[in-house]
Order: sequence, then C-alpha cells, then structure tokens
Amino acid sequence: MISDYPNLILVNLSAIALLQVSLMLVATEARAQFFPREFDGIGFEPQLDIPLNNGSRGETRDQADLLLRLGGQSYQKGYFDKSLNYWLQALEIYRQVGDLQGLGLTYDYLGQVYAKLGDYEEAADMLRRRLGVARTLKDFQGQIYGLNNLGTLLLQTGNNQAAAQSLVEALEIARSVNNEEAEGLTLSNLGLVEFVRGNYFDAIKQYKAAIVLRRRFRDPLGEANTRNNLGDAYLAANLPEDAAIAYGLALQLARTTSDTPNQFRAFRGLFNSYTEAGNYPPAFRALDQHIALAKEEKDLFQELIWLRLSAQLYTITGDLANARSFYEQAIALARVLEDTGEEALLQNDLAQILYQ
Repeated sequence: MISDYPNLILVNLSAIALLQVSLMLVATEARAQFFPREFDGIGFEPQLDIPLNNGSRGETRDQADLLLRLGGQSYQKGYFDKSLNYWLQALEIYRQVGDLQGLGLTYDYLGQVYAKLGDYEEAADMLRRRLGVARTLKDFQGQIYGLNNLGTLLLQTGNNQAAAQSLVEALEIARSVNNEEAEGLTLSNLGLVEFVRGNYFDAIKQYKAAIVLRRRFRDPLGEANTRNNLGDAYLAANLPEDAAIAYGLALQLARTTSDTPNQFRAFRGLFNSYTEAGNYPPAFRALDQHIALAKEEKDLFQELIWLRLSAQLYTITGDLANARSFYEQAIALARVLEDTGEEALLQNDLAQILYQ
C-alpha cells in the first residue's frame, strides 16, 4: 500500500568510517499502524559491558573501518541483510579492541538496518546501546542524537510517551551545553510528538521554534523537513492557506539542495492544501511538477502516487472520464510494482466512480 512514509534525515555523528548513512531522526507523518502496536517502550539506561579504553590503531581497526564502509555501500544499494552482516562483524572487532567510538557509530547503523528489516525491538536495543556509549564517553552530542534516534523510533512504533521522555531529555542536554543546532533538531522531533498526539497547535509552536534555529545555523535540509512538517500540522488544523505557504517555502529550500524526497513531500502537501481549499488549478499545477520530477528521477513509485492523486482530483472536479483513465493507469502500474495492497484500494476507488 502506498503511504507518504517518514523521510529520514542524514546526520553524521562521527567521521570514523568516512561514510554517511541516513539515520532515523525525523519523521514527517509518524503513523503507528505501520509498526507493531505490541512493541513496548524500553528504558533508556545503557546496557553495556565493554572495555573503558579507547582502542588501538592498526590493521585490526582498519579492517573494522572497512567493514563499516562496505556495510554502508550495501545499505545504499538496498542490500540490508548484507549491511547487517558487515556491521555485525565490525561491531565484534570494535568490541575486541575496545574502541568505544567505533562501537557507538556501529550501533547507530545497526539500529537503522534492523528498523529497515522490521525488527524494531532489536533496532531500539541498538540505539540504547549507542546512547550508553555516548554516556560512557561523556559525549553530549552523541547523547543528544542518540536520544533523538531512539525517541523517533519509539514514536514510530506507537510509544508516544516514551518517545516524548527521550526527546525532552535530549532537549535538556542540548540546552545545557548550548548546542542550538541540536536543539533545533530536537524541537522539530518534539513537534512530531505533538502532531501524533493530535495537538496540532502545540506542534506548530515547536516547529516554528525549530525553524528559527535551523535558519540560524543554515541547515536547509533540516529546515525543509521541518517546514514540510509545519505544513502537515497547519493542514491537520484546518488551515490550508497557511499550509500552502509552509509547503511552498519547503519546496524552495529543497530545490536549492536537490533534496528530492522533500520536494515530493512539498508537491503532495501543496496538492492537499489547494484541494482542501477548493482551489483546483494550482492543485493541478502541483501535480504537474510532481510528475515532472518523478519522470526526471525515473521513480515509478512517485508516478503511481501522481496517478492516484490525479484520479482523485478529477473525481472531485466531476471529470469522471479522466478519473477512470487515471485509476486504470494507476492499477496497471501497481501491478508492475507488485503492490497488491495499493492495487486493491485503487480497484475499490475505481468501482465507486463506475457506479455513480
């Protein structure tokens, strides 16, 4: 089934492996139904039994670094099982040489790949261990980002209260060490907590505070994500005009950094805002821009979203012939993508207009 699933933001927590892997830090629409509701919140105390020395340099350490890089390359290609294997090997070497910094980075990556593989309990455990390393090293930045990662994962698995506790702790640390850049990230994630709880105006307040800090530190990637989040909150609060402004600013920022995921989010946000306001011409224009980017990126998944949204808009405007055509094209593409859940929903939508 198609879902506008949470985007991930790149956060480079260490230069150990000379590798960047997107970590689970910011979600746009954290929807608990995509994760097991029986997942229980886990405490934040470190569960580590590791040496306190900081390891040694040499061939063994170089081998671990290589494994970390190989895991990153596999991850970026979508070979998550291979990534897991490489990173578990690297983890064992870092343990053997007592390299806490390497351990911390590897726990971050393992948390991400376990989440990709659907093992959320193991993912949370890895992120707790990463947090434990940061506390052992008195690495305040590592603690802040570790708490953000853990909080976001807990939020996505439906543990809103535990997520809030984790993020509040991150905010307290960020403010205690005057790290305003990390404070901006944390405020944005706290906005997500309020959004998921249905407290849309509280979410708007958090997002606005986060944007101030993200602009100050010239973080266009983070700012674009937060502005898209702000648009979501305005839209949920029945303020489509304000939402359109937020999405428009997010789109400008995403274009300057070639941030494709946030561009797609902004186009969908603009479509929803204009449609909600009954302003259909700009809604069609937003869809035109969406499909142009999807064609440029050769992204069939985004083309499927465009077909579905176009069919919905033609249905709303009473053009049932075009709506039918777009639904039929969407169904055909869903079959190509082997997305049986989306195909079933599209078939149902098509049936509804056929009998009107």
